[in-house]
Amino acid sequence: MHDTTVLLIELGTVILGLGLVGRFAGRIGLSPIPLYLLGGLAFGSGGIFPLTASEEFIEVGAEIGVILLLLLLGLEYSASELVTSLKTQYPSGIVDFTLNAVPGAVAALLLGWGPVAAVALAGVTWISSSGVIAKVLTDLGRLGNRETPVILGVLVIEDLSMAVYLPLLTALVAGLGLAGTSVAMLIAIGTVGIVLFLALRYGRVISRAVSSDTPEMLLLVVLGLTLLIAGIAQKLQVSAAVGAFLVGIALSGETAENARSLLSPLRDLFAAVFFVFFGLRTVPSDIPPVLVPALLLAAVTSVSKIFTGWYAARRAGVGVPGRLRAGGALVARGEFSIVIAGLATSADPRIGPLATAYVLILVIVGPLTARWTEPVVRRVNALRRRHAAAAPVPAPAPAPVPASGEAERDTAEAGSGAALRNLRADTES
Repeated sequence: MHDTTVLLIELGTVILGLGLVGRFAGRIGLSPIPLYLLGGLAFGSGGIFPLTASEEFIEVGAEIGVILLLLLLGLEYSASELVTSLKTQYPSGIVDFTLNAVPGAVAALLLGWGPVAAVALAGVTWISSSGVIAKVLTDLGRLGNRETPVILGVLVIEDLSMAVYLPLLTALVAGLGLAGTSVAMLIAIGTVGIVLFLALRYGRVISRAVSSDTPEMLLLVVLGLTLLIAGIAQKLQVSAAVGAFLVGIALSGETAENARSLLSPLRDLFAAVFFVFFGLRTVPSDIPPVLVPALLLAAVTSVSKIFTGWYAARRAGVGVPGRLRAGGALVARGEFSIVIAGLATSADPRIGPLATAYVLILVIVGPLTARWTEPVVRRVNALRRRHAAAAPVPAPAPAPVPASGEAERDTAEAGSGAALRNLRADTES
């Protein structure tokens, strides 16, 4: 009974604290993710108020948080939208991967962390935060802008790529070797292909089978099916998160909308618990030594994301201001960077502190770049034009004054020319 009492008190304190910091973040226009991470650092090992009874419960809640994050993300897209995005946006996806994954991999190798850490840190720096970006676009009233479909197209490709990347990382962390990793990749690719085919061909049938007029029944069926598929996927080394994402893709129409409205509060609760749990696993004293690499990596990948958005928007025929807005919106990293780092910390614990510092930086900088990239560049261009207009115009050089002999010759030539013209006029008359 005593343990249960302590568990309830700790959980109540953590959840109440999450609610308060979430409200504070909303009032100052900031994503709550960095505050959740800081809360986890405060409650974790080496923190101010370490938890004793509820850490195991929070760990299970964190697993459910990741599953719900991916499920709700899958519910946002239909299979046809995913296929269309792949057909139209794949060049932008290649540029996005090259510019943003390579810096993370290079940084891990320079730090001497090995190939598994390089693959993990590449994912951390590659994937933008869909949740943070969607909230920022909504807050700024840009959902109807011409560049917004381009931003969403890049995010869709990143999210779909997770269906292949996460199984690869899971296999590498588990040390399955080349054969095991190849099998995991084939299973993942085959599973994604089968689910997309079924969703395109029989999506309405699947949705009708899951649908229910009673919200309670719909919630239980969708949540139970998602947890079941996630567990089977994890057993097959495909990743529970990918299984949840595929369940979301398979549902469409009114069923997907109803499930999204029912599950969104649960997603928000357990996602907050997930960020706290990641903070719990990170020792605060481990962050200062990696702060400089995190700042450098954040600076490099901020510029590379802005260029990614510029390139993708230019391919779609968007003007210069829209290209800048697209690039600035893609800078934020968040939930998926933490998911990737959480998978990799069992193989290399050094990834956790660097990923935490990196996400803390960019989850704050990202909304700022979304707001100010295009206005700042516009103001700089206006100042340059004003400076160019105010610059003194050089006076034309005076005509050279001929010498006295040359003046007399020019006068004589001018006189002879006039006489010749008069002679022609007389002859013609």
